[in-house]
Amino acid sequence: MILYEYPFHERIRTYLRLEHLFGRLGQLMPRDGALDHHFALTTIFEVMDVTSRADLKSDVLKDVERQKAQMNAYRGNPAISESSLDGILAQLEQVFEQLSQQHGKPGHDLTDKEWLMAIRSRVVIPAGTCSFDLPAYHAWQHQSAAVRRADLVQWSSSLAPMAQAIHLLLQILRDSGKPQKVMATAGLFQQTLPQGRSFQLLRLRIDPSLQLVPEISGNRLMVAVRLLRREDDGKLHLAREDTPLELALCA
Repeated sequence: MILYEYPFHERIRTYLRLEHLFGRLGQLMPRDGALDHHFALTTIFEVMDVTSRADLKSDVLKDVERQKAQMNAYRGNPAISESSLDGILAQLEQVFEQLSQQHGKPGHDLTDKEWLMAIRSRVVIPAGTCSFDLPAYHAWQHQSAAVRRADLVQWSSSLAPMAQAIHLLLQILRDSGKPQKVMATAGLFQQTLPQGRSFQLLRLRIDPSLQLVPEISGNRLMVAVRLLRREDDGKLHLAREDTPLELALCA
């Protein structure tokens, strides 16, 4: 099954983008290739661009505090495991402490490294990191994989508190959604959302053998999904057949 996620709020959209970047960084850094490490470094720069928003850190801290309050409200509920609850609260407390103690924005310390900032200014230019433009960077790429990896680990270390907080918040959010089987009729699905609840994320699973692409839209009142298929002309067209889907709404 292919999983598609649709954020209802810009804050969750930013969290998903950061999760995507942190996931890419986690895959690239352990590899040995110089090209892999080049893209790992550009990913660090992308994370810095996303986290440059002044209120992002405070938003994350507020969300962690909100989750702590909600978890504590489950105390005494016989349907909730106290040990599991204690474990999640401990994780929330840890990520809150680590992130709140961090000075400045994630990656802020790297802005003082002139060599790295020179690379950052060139990566946005097509082929801007060629050897004749950045000979020192070219030399770094010819260092051993272990040396390059150690540098990347050091440069990305200030991103870790934000990465851990985002991972935990999205995990809790996803766990709040209960999957349900629904049917898209003639390629279309619509559902009115219950009043009084604020959903933050929609998760949709589709059988990959159907070769369908969902076009998802939504607001606080309803969600809609159009199922498209790429035809021989290379364009996406509405698929007219009835299609089973698995949908979860996460609050």
